[in-house]
Amino acid sequence: MQDSQIIRTEYSDVMKKSYIDYAMSVIVARALPDVRDGLKPVQRRTLYDMHELGIRYDKPYRKCARIVGDTMGKYHPHGDSSIYEALVVMAQEFKKGMILVDGHGNFGSIEGDGAAAMRYTEARLAKVAQEAYLADLDKDIVDFVPNFDETEKEPEVLPVRLPNLLINGAEGIAVGMATSIPTHNLGEVIDAVKAYMKNDEISTKQLMKYIKGPDFPTGGIVVNKDDLLDIYETGTGKIRLRGKVEVEEMKGGKTRLVITEIPYTMIGAGIGKFLNDVCALVESKKTNDIVDISNQSSKEGIRIVIELKRGADIENLKNMLYKKTRLEDTFGVNMLAVANGRPETMGLKKIIEHHVDFQFEMATRKYRNLLNKEQDKKEIQEGLIKACDVIDLIIEILRGSQSVKDAKACLVNGTTENIKFKSKISKKMASMLRFTERQATAILEMRLYKLIGLEIEALMKEHEETLGKIARYEDILNHYESMADVIIEDLDRLKAEFAVRRRTVVENAKEAVYEEKKVEEQEVVFLMDRFGYARTIDVNVYGRNKEAADAENKYVISCMNTGKLCIFTNTGKMHQVKILDVPYGKFRDKGQPIDNVSNYDSTKEEIVYICDAEQMRYAKLLFVTGQGMLKKVEGSEFQVAKRTIAATKLQDEDTLVSVQVISENQNIVLQTKDGYFLRFPAEEVPEKKKGAIGVRGMKLRKNDEVEQAHLFEDGVETRARVGEKEILLNRLKAAKRDGNGTKPR
Repeated sequence: MQDSQIIRTEYSDVMKKSYIDYAMSVIVARALPDVRDGLKPVQRRTLYDMHELGIRYDKPYRKCARIVGDTMGKYHPHGDSSIYEALVVMAQEFKKGMILVDGHGNFGSIEGDGAAAMRYTEARLAKVAQEAYLADLDKDIVDFVPNFDETEKEPEVLPVRLPNLLINGAEGIAVGMATSIPTHNLGEVIDAVKAYMKNDEISTKQLMKYIKGPDFPTGGIVVNKDDLLDIYETGTGKIRLRGKVEVEEMKGGKTRLVITEIPYTMIGAGIGKFLNDVCALVESKKTNDIVDISNQSSKEGIRIVIELKRGADIENLKNMLYKKTRLEDTFGVNMLAVANGRPETMGLKKIIEHHVDFQFEMATRKYRNLLNKEQDKKEIQEGLIKACDVIDLIIEILRGSQSVKDAKACLVNGTTENIKFKSKISKKMASMLRFTERQATAILEMRLYKLIGLEIEALMKEHEETLGKIARYEDILNHYESMADVIIEDLDRLKAEFAVRRRTVVENAKEAVYEEKKVEEQEVVFLMDRFGYARTIDVNVYGRNKEAADAENKYVISCMNTGKLCIFTNTGKMHQVKILDVPYGKFRDKGQPIDNVSNYDSTKEEIVYICDAEQMRYAKLLFVTGQGMLKKVEGSEFQVAKRTIAATKLQDEDTLVSVQVISENQNIVLQTKDGYFLRFPAEEVPEKKKGAIGVRGMKLRKNDEVEQAHLFEDGVETRARVGEKEILLNRLKAAKRDGNGTKPR
């Protein structure tokens, strides 16, 4: 490689430029919709490809695999899955305010079931897509650009007549930004557009007389109506959504709650999660009013039935569902779209303004093209009418000409040199002819039957119609009101054919207030076996089964049911678990894995110590690691709100082997894997913060590590085992901390 081909530059500058180029590509060419047609590139290309393939709403369905393959090969070389997913979403009635693709086959369900593979499903354009999104593409009203390999042309933007960005909304994650636009009612949006066209000084508040708020395909209730004005002014904010809950009376005085509409954010896996959350409320005894829950949803709509006990507090239960489940949820609004080639967050009025500007731009191009065509037609018609008046002369010119070129030259310029005439008068008249090129061509191509009287009358009538169209098109192009009337007339036609009633209720609702029943405080016993299954039982039950409970369980801790347990693991973490989250039941109940009620992961951690958080508050804890580091820590340092914290700092490849409550008058014995013991008084261990590593407690030999730490008081006989041998720790010689230790014989 020659030196002249090497570009010397700062590496950070190259990276910065490359990343900016990548980010802008994702923002503009992938993730964000264009404010003009409200479509992302993949959606636009898919619809255009279906249009090019002729898969109209009144034609037979075609395999989705054909559509996806053609789109990928011609316009969108970014993988078939993204194209098929976009196609599926445009066909799902529960996702879009107005479907653009008419799907045939399994296109998924509101409960999160995926669509069938594209080789099984079929699709065609929906009628609205054909008439309001793809019409007039042949009239040069939008720019066409080369595709990725410059072998085809594709529209830069579709000639969409409706404010699709508002009607169908949008969701997309780009680089450093995301868009989230709710769906709206087609009829309301059209009314707002008409109001803006009649008065471009209209305020957002006045526009909201027409657009009441979002209109989600799943219905539901928007409960923060007063916040909508600020959201539509700024383009950002949070919409609070609730499902629709009806109360049905049953036999025997019982009632049931029936959820007939869900928040838009719950579609998909959210429905299954809602059912699980309600079951969890019953299992955790947050409510005793629910007898059964069943999902009876079908193609006809959502129907989730919650059967209640007789005398249940219905209002409190509804509020509990709003507070504790996703039956009330938040939809984050960020109305971000690509405008003039760059991403911009826009309010309601700004989006409508961009849409109207686009409509006027398209109408101008459309009627200018139509005007040019009519003017060309007028030119030819005038030539033919004029020719009819001198048809005998024209026939004489044609019969006297040696070639078409000579005849045309005579008709256009009056050139008579190469033409034989019957008389000098004919020649003189011929020299005065001045038809245009187009008129001359039309005269030469005219058929003789056009000279019939009725045909000449039809030509005159057609000429009058052409003059009328020219006058109309010039009026539209020269007067704002005339063009606005044409656009409004088109919008009214689309509204009459495609508008649907509003599905989402918009109101101001009171904050859901749920009074949680206070748990009666009582002493319980926490039991956990060696397999990690935990449960709590009544103190009296434990008293009656003490011997069996102590023998069968690894941890037995007396605690209050309103408290917490602290789980210390070999990785140096402390996990907290609410005792109320641990199943309470009978002595012989199996319980639940401790993993399920805490952040503890039995596949990656081992439990070193479990204690009651309240009892630990006033104690001191001794921490000992495998590399012989130790410290004392005040128990109050572990009184935290977080479910998981770092209980101690560990050196590389070190593990926590022991955590115990310690007092000053005790002795510590460190026992290693190779059978070495070191005894020293507890007062030699310094007190540190939980974030400290600690001090060395014992000098370890190569490949040896601390295995256990024992605590005992003078006079209390304490034993430890090394293999088959039992060691009496009280007889070990007292030494100093950080010694080598000895191996008992």
